[in-house]
Amino acid sequence: MSSCSYAAVALARSIFKKGGNFNAAMAFQFASTNLVLELGIILAVLIGWQFTLAEFIGGPIMIVLLVLMLRRVMSRERVAEARRRAEENRQGRMEGHAAMDMSVGGQGSVLARALSPTGLTAISHFFVMDWVSVWSDIVLGLLISGALAAWVPNTFWKAFFLVNHPLGAKLAGPLIGPLVAVVSFVCSVGNVPMAAVLWNGGISFGGVVAFLFADLIILPILNIYRKYYGWRIALILTAVFYAAMVLAGYAVELIFGALHLVPSQRHALVEMVHIGWDYTTFLNIVFGALSVVILYRFFTTGGPQMLSMMSSPANADRSTHGRGHSHDDVSS
Repeated sequence: MSSCSYAAVALARSIFKKGGNFNAAMAFQFASTNLVLELGIILAVLIGWQFTLAEFIGGPIMIVLLVLMLRRVMSRERVAEARRRAEENRQGRMEGHAAMDMSVGGQGSVLARALSPTGLTAISHFFVMDWVSVWSDIVLGLLISGALAAWVPNTFWKAFFLVNHPLGAKLAGPLIGPLVAVVSFVCSVGNVPMAAVLWNGGISFGGVVAFLFADLIILPILNIYRKYYGWRIALILTAVFYAAMVLAGYAVELIFGALHLVPSQRHALVEMVHIGWDYTTFLNIVFGALSVVILYRFFTTGGPQMLSMMSSPANADRSTHGRGHSHDDVSS
């Protein structure tokens, strides 16, 4: 699914309300935001392939730790309390997006279905919906990371991350990383530019990974947990999530250190390079043209109506049973 953290949290609550296992729902929301292709691509471009590999190795470690800890702390009484609060239908951001059904049915190969009128419509809607759900986080992440890179001197970062104390830096990094994420208000792929700034500033490798994992404990999402499950369960989730992120950060630090895969250079891309005429220019032209075609398809097949439903779960649920969001019915 989309890497949008808000939609993942809303969908996890929906799975739980429909009878799903609470621990499995929590694992799902972490997997759907931390183990997605677009996150890995942006990490590789901005920071390095090692961080992409760390994300896909550390992510499963974090999820296993998360489930093990939840089994210990989420008693039947607490799960029942969480379910009772979840059924009160309090809304959070991207409720409608999480409720939408944009599956493509029919017979034939995957390619044939993708190139069919129904498939093209579904692709265009997925494309736009995913961008709409994450664009604010990407913009916010770029603005904050740019401001930090320009205004905060490296001497501050080096002192904050204990750069002059190698062991202390490795111990403090995974502890500090998620805390920085909590107050940054940036989640999803939008926290990658900030991770680049932190890496350039001297935070440990495991600290960067723990920071990236913390997209689901930023302050707005912690407030959504409170709305969904109540104060007590929200506090339990916050503590368990934080502990799992920290431990996964330490695990990645140890594994990649032992394999000598921790990058020795700290020159992550924070600013975009100057415009040039090279192979990337041709790729930009090709994908720009493709984007125009996709946008045209979106706006001519009920896309604007779908946008209006992204923040309204009631409308999204109704559209699931009608023509608006059932792509099997779209043939134009």
